Amino acid sequence: MTQVTLKKGSTDPALFALFAELPRESVVSVDGVVRRSEKSQRGVEVSPSAATVLGRAEVPLPLGVVDKVGVELDTRLNHRVLDLRKPAVRAIFELRTSLLAGFRAAFLHRGFLEVETPKILRQGAEGGATLFRVDYFDTPAYLAQSPQLYKQMLISAGFERVFEIAPAFRAEPSDTVRHLTEFTSLDAEVGYLDGPEELRTILEELIVETLAYVRHDLVERRNPLAERIPEASAPFPRVPFAVCEEWLGRPGAERDLGAEDEKAIGARAEREYGSAFYFITDYPTAVKATTFYAMRQEANPRLTHYSDLDFRGLEIMSGGLREHRLDRLVENLKEAGLSPESFSAYLEAFRYGMPPHGGFAVGVDRIVQALAGLSNIREARLFPRDRYRLDP
Repeated sequence: MTQVTLKKGSTDPALFALFAELPRESVVSVDGVVRRSEKSQRGVEVSPSAATVLGRAEVPLPLGVVDKVGVELDTRLNHRVLDLRKPAVRAIFELRTSLLAGFRAAFLHRGFLEVETPKILRQGAEGGATLFRVDYFDTPAYLAQSPQLYKQMLISAGFERVFEIAPAFRAEPSDTVRHLTEFTSLDAEVGYLDGPEELRTILEELIVETLAYVRHDLVERRNPLAERIPEASAPFPRVPFAVCEEWLGRPGAERDLGAEDEKAIGARAEREYGSAFYFITDYPTAVKATTFYAMRQEANPRLTHYSDLDFRGLEIMSGGLREHRLDRLVENLKEAGLSPESFSAYLEAFRYGMPPHGGFAVGVDRIVQALAGLSNIREARLFPRDRYRLDP
């Protein structure tokens, strides 16, 4: 869209009258002379000589597009097409485009293969509590919470480095500013890892390279969000889960971290280490009980080789070493209250040679929310889905 400038007395009176009575948000084709303009957002303006109305907008508009008047988020989402016309909203999705392009480039530079795994499954990666059930002809099936099981199966197949950017679905009855029922997950899996530190190093290098790409791309686009993209440098601080519990004043509690806990840890980590990014390491087995594929530490089975990557108090990644030994994996399934028979296709991959491996999942929507400074994760998706929203 380009600014059209009309001047009374110098513009054709009929053309001036056409624009004067035309409702806002109408679509117009304009012929004219393009000139530089410091006052225009794009640096140019058009002095029209002719115009054709392609689509006349109805009045009144359900919400303003160029107005500065604040509108409730529900109203914006109810009329999302109009909301998306706002330059400030478009800027969010330019950032999102840059972020995904940056991640793809960083993965491909490191020899990863991009894959696509099924989104209709016989069972979920983490049990059935947060699964959406669908009718698959005459058989019950579920929408994928994660590509986790397939990523591991691909490692067994000899695909040593894989990643996927795809939708995932989680039927959590949460109604918070950081939860969605349909979200975009960036998943990766790496074979033949020497330990959890190798995996963390890969991830932090990906983050550093991707952020540099995003910052450069947004500057080129003249996107105002470019100034929000932080400079990151590896290595990121490693903060053991036990230290986080001490910071929260509950040493040894082995209780999962809530949103307020994460904010408090983020503030403390930034004071202690001067870094917006940090790993929370050595998650207790009790906290990751439903993550049956998480490898436990040999020296202390109460702990796993799992980590979260947080950014200023917001969890954006979770992952770690996976259990590649069949007997222990079966034990973990049973401890989680799951039936190994229900995971027969998955377990087959472990029967015929599975190397040590690990991986992680990055919440794309949460990263966009954090980088753009959005108060609600729904603003990070074009047409969000939550516990109550199925339209538009």
